[in-house]
Amino acid sequence: MESLTGTITDQAPANPAATDDMLATQPVGYWCGLTHTTVTRHLRDAMAKVDVTQPQYWVLNRVNGGPTAPSREEVVTQLTHLADGPHEIARAIDQLLHREWLRNDDGQRLHLTDAGETARVRLRELATELRAVVHQGISDEEYVAALKVLRKMVANVERDGTPGNPS
Repeated sequence: MESLTGTITDQAPANPAATDDMLATQPVGYWCGLTHTTVTRHLRDAMAKVDVTQPQYWVLNRVNGGPTAPSREEVVTQLTHLADGPHEIARAIDQLLHREWLRNDDGQRLHLTDAGETARVRLRELATELRAVVHQGISDEEYVAALKVLRKMVANVERDGTPGNPS
């Protein structure tokens, strides 16, 4: 594969102790995976302390957002790609209905109850606090630059025509 910059950087094995001058050789997949695992665990552990799961939080936010109340099927379809399994969002909806944080109307559309809205706001505050911990020492500009780089990497791979990669 030809490099867009004209130079090819050697790919070294993942090394959690890599010094700054070695980072260009590190595999992005390792560091993205480690980041995902660590940040997700941090968030889920904090939510577990208030007896909520991350998928429940996603559902509360999805039911809250939008011009019309979504159906169960719409929420499942829209959030399943984020979940750890195909049934996790449906379970979260059932848990929230049981908890009476959600209710169904006559048309089987989902709505937040007052308790559900209170929980959603509380969880949003918790997520904001956790974000501050994760972003400590990182400016918004650095964060945006990192996401732009990751977004570009995804675009590069998605248009790569080699076998096994979508074109």
